[in-house]
Amino acid sequence: MYPIASEKTFKDGQIIFKEGSSGDWIYVILTGSVEIYRTIEGRQFILAVLESGEVFGELAYLGAIKRTATALAIGETTLGVIDPTFLDKEFDKLPEYFRNIILNMASRFSTQIERPCESSARRDARALKTLSVEFKNRHSFVRAYTGNISRSCLFIRTERPLKQGERFLLKLQLPDIPEPLTINCEVVWAREQGKFEKRPPGMGVMFHEMRRQDSQLLNQYINALLKDEETLL
Repeated sequence: MYPIASEKTFKDGQIIFKEGSSGDWIYVILTGSVEIYRTIEGRQFILAVLESGEVFGELAYLGAIKRTATALAIGETTLGVIDPTFLDKEFDKLPEYFRNIILNMASRFSTQIERPCESSARRDARALKTLSVEFKNRHSFVRAYTGNISRSCLFIRTERPLKQGERFLLKLQLPDIPEPLTINCEVVWAREQGKFEKRPPGMGVMFHEMRRQDSQLLNQYINALLKDEETLL
């Protein structure tokens, strides 16, 4: 168990902390989920989606640096703030050479974070696009539409979202492609109708498996969408 000094609850879509902001609190997720993303050239790129029990914010604490990414609550999320006094005491108990190793690792990671983030950004750039999808729940096939899409995930607008963690087969229809793409997916988070008035119901979905040909078609389509968006900027 973590030594929790206090608890904070955030509404769906509420910012926990912003990229570039000050603060060295370390959080543990008690309930809900947290999306970690960076903003590069005006676009948001997902770095990770964290679930209950996971810890985040440690780099700012160890490296004494500003936040390297933005943390966003997905659904109503309760966080535990790990007691900084306890952390300081425990850290000071470590041998000096071991503290230096940890601090050097944090410093090195903070200076090199741009490259992996840019690589992840290229992979997970999201485009706002409405596409037809079909999936099966326990009772029947459900037709719905996407809200946004990337090479590795998408948001499906639906009043009947599946449960978080559920795996399912998705059929995604791309324009000018006769047959839909078939993708094995997992629900990362779900939002029910009416629970959060300002945000549409639906579910965030991560891709796990798809045929090589379907993957190539999807990448070509996403590349074209992002290129069109860049032209409009």
